[in-house]
Parts: sequence; C-alpha cells; structure tokens
Amino acid sequence: MASVRLRSVGNSVGVVFPKELLAKYNLSEGDTVQVVETPDGFLLTPVSPDVEEQLRLGRELMKTYRETFAALAK
Repeated sequence: MASVRLRSVGNSVGVVFPKELLAKYNLSEGDTVQVVETPDGFLLTPVSPDVEEQLRLGRELMKTYRETFAALAK
C-alpha cells in the first residue's frame, strides 16, 4: 500500500503518485484512470487505450443516433 499527498493544482486538487507506483501499473502523465467510489473509499483503475477508444466510438454513435435510441427506449 502506498500513501499519496493531495496537492493544489490551479483551482483543483490533484494527487501525486510515486514513480515506483506509476511504473508498476505502466502509467504516465496524461493517462486516464477510472475512479469508483466504494464503501471503503476510492478505487482507481487504469483505463486502457482500447477501452477509451471504444467509449469514444460509443459516445459518437449515441450522438449520431440520439433520436433512434430515444425511440427504442420508449
């Protein structure tokens, strides 16, 4: 288990991860992690580029066929 410190980043707050932890999970600056709230706190999970691309395509599809999906949802 690793402890991290919250730091001010502009008007927000960010987390700085130790280099060893980033290396262990093959993460670097600019990568995306998913944050899930659990009864015990937060769960951070790396998001693979493949999943990000699938989500992007899904959002594009939903936007293009918004009316069709709305009709199907009725």
